[in-house]
Amino acid sequence: MSHSLVNYRDVDAVGGGLHFLRDALDCSNLGVSVLDVDAGWSGKPHDHADEGEEEVYVLVEGAATVTVGDEAVELSAGDALRVDPETTRQIDTEESSLFVIAGAP
Repeated sequence: MSHSLVNYRDVDAVGGGLHFLRDALDCSNLGVSVLDVDAGWSGKPHDHADEGEEEVYVLVEGAATVTVGDEAVELSAGDALRVDPETTRQIDTEESSLFVIAGAP
């Protein structure tokens, strides 16, 4: 098949609003997720060193702070942020927010 289609709302959320689309889209080399969360949501600090996967966070709607290592990076709608695999990151939302997150080795 030359394409796959899924609506993120049809994929069960984990962690309160994170929809992992890799399996639903049958993507082996590209991780795509949608994070759709309320104001005041906090993600867990994590990295992707074991997977060697860098990530790009695109904030589609809302306002958020992503702590990258020791630096707090303020994001507003339309901003995109790339994070190296080895760097710890954590998302905190100031208002209801919608992210598209892509990751690849």
